[in-house]
Amino acid sequence: MKTVYRLVLAGMSVTLGFGEIQAQMKSPFNFEASYIGDVVSNLSGGIKTGTTYLGLANLKAGFNTETAGWWKGGDAFVNIGNTHGGEPSRVLVGDFQGVSNIEAGNLTFLYELWYRQNFGNVRMTFGLQDLNADFATSENGTLFTNSSFGIHSSIADNVALPIFPLTALGANICWNISDTFLWEAAVFDGTPDDFETNPYNTEWKLSKNQGFLAVTEFQIKKSFIKGKSGSYKLGVYYHQHNDTIDAEQKNGGFYFVGDQQINNKLSVFSQIGLSPKRMNKNNRYYSIGLNYKGLINKRPEDQFGMAVAYAAIDGNIVGSETVVELTYKLEINENIYVRPDIQYIIHPAGTADKLDNALVGFIRFGVDF
Repeated sequence: MKTVYRLVLAGMSVTLGFGEIQAQMKSPFNFEASYIGDVVSNLSGGIKTGTTYLGLANLKAGFNTETAGWWKGGDAFVNIGNTHGGEPSRVLVGDFQGVSNIEAGNLTFLYELWYRQNFGNVRMTFGLQDLNADFATSENGTLFTNSSFGIHSSIADNVALPIFPLTALGANICWNISDTFLWEAAVFDGTPDDFETNPYNTEWKLSKNQGFLAVTEFQIKKSFIKGKSGSYKLGVYYHQHNDTIDAEQKNGGFYFVGDQQINNKLSVFSQIGLSPKRMNKNNRYYSIGLNYKGLINKRPEDQFGMAVAYAAIDGNIVGSETVVELTYKLEINENIYVRPDIQYIIHPAGTADKLDNALVGFIRFGVDF
């Protein structure tokens, strides 16, 4: 059985077919690099108008044990990241959900370092992992730039998650029950050390006070339209840690992700996040969107996307925040794309001040090596 990995990072989906690649190269090693750049302009509203640039570079290496002549089903993976440039949400827009999913400041860090072993229909992964690479992901949501379409704001804001850019140690098990059903579960360090105390994410510690984050997801890979693809995911997460020796904190919630292909060109998706209102400021999240491939007949690989995300926020003078995003991905070739993007932020809620609605324009480009 060919082992295929899918990595979701910063709005970009990369498929790694280790078995196929290494069989052709006759080498157990696989090396990749990628770069994403954003030119972001806040055209009106928000904190202030202005333009900034930010980027994300990744260097990745994989190792396959079978190709090396050791044993079947084993893969190791390392991913080093660098983020640089401006911070549009923090400095210009003041939004809550994050207009750019690569905004992180100026950092160089170890992003992933894991070993994965396959046992038939079961795979187990151990090491430094991004929860959002496997859980709460929408295939169609990866087209968009706003962070909420990658990981629900109701999850990312409420608990300490191992997601971009700060990941954590964890153990993951995934069982492909059948062609239709998949079950996955993981346990992570409950309090990942921040970049101030662990600047390169190379030092980790596990302790009782740091607690744990547990997540499980059940996926139905079934379409409601004959001959088209569909995927529906329901997940539950639970977080426990100690703020002090005597103060134990517990939190959790539910989420749903649905992707459905309508025809050969049109696909739709939706996300829902729910968590206890008494413990979480952003206790509800909803999104809906569509992707259309080949809007221009002479450019069949290009994609147009439109989506709306709503973050219900309590205890904020401006109330809840809604983002409307329009994007168009131009495939220059198989390694390069350019993506104009525009977002309208209704009630930017990332600061303590009441801000005017913001209109944000993007030019994103990506290169894979």
